This record gives sequence, structure tokens and C-alpha cells, in this order.
Amino acid sequence: MIPGSGSPAGVKVLVATKPVDFRRGMDGLARSVKDELRADPFSGVVYVFRAKRADRIKLLYWDGSGLVLYVKRLEQGAFQWPKITDGVMRMTSVQLAALVAGMEWTRVVPPRRTKTPKEVS
Repeated sequence: MIPGSGSPAGVKVLVATKPVDFRRGMDGLARSVKDELRADPFSGVVYVFRAKRADRIKLLYWDGSGLVLYVKRLEQGAFQWPKITDGVMRMTSVQLAALVAGMEWTRVVPPRRTKTPKEVS
């Protein structure tokens, strides 16, 4: 699975809203997930990190056999990013795909739930 290009619909995505030192590799980011985000880096969740310059992102996730680090730098423009704060924000896999594509992911919203019919007409 490459994040942003066909991630399963059920994948959980957590975004670290505070920029990280982009010299960190997968071990340093996994340590950040554990210590700063208080989460398990080996849970199958996709963790999204940004650099101070919003033109770079790193995604870290466990695929069942090892840690995967996905890095992207936009050549023009910047990634749409939430307000810088401490903590994490949840994102859908569709929003992640839009983010990785450099699109305005905040406009991607899940469909409203409809009531389940009680009878077949």
C-alpha cells in the first residue's frame, strides 16, 4: 500500500499537527509517535508529519512486515495543512490521498449517513 494512491478505506490516518525535524528517519519518527503522540507506531495506522516548510511531508506506517517511510516534496506550492498546534488530527484515507496529491484535502468530506430502510419496497 502506498499512502495516497489507493489506501484501503478503513485505514486509520493520524496527522501530527506540529512540524518535525525532517532529518529524522523512520526510527526517529517512530520514537516521536510513541513519545510525543503517545501512540503505537506498529499498529498499522498511517502517521503523517510535515516539515517547517509546508512543501514536504513524511508518512510512516507498519505494513505487517516492516516500517514504511513515504516522503514527498512538492516542486511548486505547499501542502494544505491544519493550524500548527501540539497534538494529532484524524484524517480519512480519501483526504490522505488528496493531501499526497497536493490537493485541497479539506474540501473532501465523507458522505452523510443515511437511515437504513426498515422494509424492502
